[in-house]
Amino acid sequence: MKTKIWRIIIGAVVLAIAAIFNLNNNWLQVALFIISYIIVGGDVVKRAIKNIFRGQVFDENFLMSVATIGAFLIGEYPEGVAVMLFYQVGELFQSYAVDKSRKSIASLMDIRPDYANVKRGEELVKVDPDEVQIGDIIVIKAGEKIPLDGKIIDGSSMIDTSALTGESVPREVEVGSDILSGCININGVITAEVTKEFGESTVSKILDLVENASSKKSQSEQFITKFARYYTPIVVVIAVILAIVPPLVIEGAKFSDWIYRALSFLVVSCPCALVISIPLSFFGGIGGASRKGILVKGSNYLEALARTEIVVFDKTGTLTKGVFNVQEIQPEGISKEELLELTAYAESYSNHPISLSLKRAYGKEIDNGRISNVEEISGHGVNAVVDGKNILAGNIKLMKKYNIPHFEFELVGTVVHVAVDNKYSGYIVIADEVKEDSAQAIKELKAANIRQTVMLTGDAKSVGAKVAKELGLDKVYAELLPGDKVDKLEELFSQKSTKGKLAFVGDGINDAPVLARADIGIAMGGLGSDAAIEAADIVIMTDEPSKIATAMKISKKTLKIAYQNITLAIGIKVIVLILSALGITTMWAAIFADVGVTIIAVLNSFRALNVKNL
Repeated sequence: MKTKIWRIIIGAVVLAIAAIFNLNNNWLQVALFIISYIIVGGDVVKRAIKNIFRGQVFDENFLMSVATIGAFLIGEYPEGVAVMLFYQVGELFQSYAVDKSRKSIASLMDIRPDYANVKRGEELVKVDPDEVQIGDIIVIKAGEKIPLDGKIIDGSSMIDTSALTGESVPREVEVGSDILSGCININGVITAEVTKEFGESTVSKILDLVENASSKKSQSEQFITKFARYYTPIVVVIAVILAIVPPLVIEGAKFSDWIYRALSFLVVSCPCALVISIPLSFFGGIGGASRKGILVKGSNYLEALARTEIVVFDKTGTLTKGVFNVQEIQPEGISKEELLELTAYAESYSNHPISLSLKRAYGKEIDNGRISNVEEISGHGVNAVVDGKNILAGNIKLMKKYNIPHFEFELVGTVVHVAVDNKYSGYIVIADEVKEDSAQAIKELKAANIRQTVMLTGDAKSVGAKVAKELGLDKVYAELLPGDKVDKLEELFSQKSTKGKLAFVGDGINDAPVLARADIGIAMGGLGSDAAIEAADIVIMTDEPSKIATAMKISKKTLKIAYQNITLAIGIKVIVLILSALGITTMWAAIFADVGVTIIAVLNSFRALNVKNL
């Protein structure tokens, strides 16, 4: 990038010296123009030559080379260098926009375990997960990644499954529970029997999904490359015919006159208005989007966004905050304040996310002198004495264990049941909160004629259904693993039109395969994982779902400006080409018309940067 900038600057300075100063030595002036051209456009000519040998003759590199060298052949040196200079500046804008939008992440995902603790006799041996066989006994200590899929045969613990399911609250596992590779063991030591080899394990399949999904993604070619494929050979053939045929068939016609017209035709044919303004339109849109906290990794994704018909969302961390908080307090026989206070005190010795949520909701400093006889009952909850009262706080299993009649209706979220002195005193619901602008985001997407809004989540069906109903989503699929999400996405692909696009919005490592498979992958970048940001095509840095609709508006505005430039450039280009072929326009008039169209198109492109009134 820096090398290219310096080449453009040095080339522009040499061009200015040659053009501004009237040098006595004409050959010196020509030499300066040639030096400037080589500095600025040498790499373009080099690429054009390489592509010719590869059979890719008519691309934008060839077009730029022919047009600018043609200008040199008829003595229009400043025009030849200036056109190449503008082209390189446009290319620089593209490189800069893409580089700025991409996060420099060395590794796509960091969920592959480095080792497994295999139990051999009374010893633990660290081995590569690939070497572990089905039936081997492995030990996972606190803080370690689970290396392979298995079934717990000893111990209990809390497992962080967010890397796979997106669920922000850890799951409790005990003897008999299935565990998945890629998850993290939070506190206890667990022993498990391996049920799948590493190649078939969950973490291995996710890595494969990302790799294979990326290869399926179809990307449309840039318009200028498609245009040049047809436009360039036609223009070159016409120029050759124009130089050779008329002097042979028209009496009195001179080769020198018609060669001049042909070369003039080539100069006019230079598509700098398109070459510069079309990328600038998209990069203006990309720049405008970045001002709104939306990073777009390429102009093709911005273009595709305007054709989106289906938007698919992950739930946790995307439509919801991914942070568990107290949502509801239902006391029986005591006040809400007292129920929350007693529960927070009883849970105060635990660092479990549920306990942290209760302490956060209580909001006051805990006086440890008021608590005694704390007993944590694994898989059930806690038994503690607070202010002389016996407090039981935990799940339904805890209430059943102590034969306490309790509330048994199905609730959405994690429910902490509380009993004071063996008398049921109510419950507290702790759940993930929906983001403030999620409902607005769905509303705006529907207003933008999105045909379907769908949610895929690893959470329970009751949780997914509640969020979907609250936000007004069209469909919801719950209790999904990463592989299931890709399968659902494949189903949804069949429901869009041929030219329509499907966008997926997610934030976790578990979303990386789906982000890569979608036509457009959109990641929540503020709190999203590195894997999701790397796999995505568009990153919402503010974590606001409503920015998706904003990005679509920017996309449609940018496309409108690009089409205006295409119509203007091609329309005027055709007229001037005809006039040049007929010899009606002079070289300077042709150059003026060409540069004038370019300036108008470029100025129009800058409108894409304005994203205040969408």
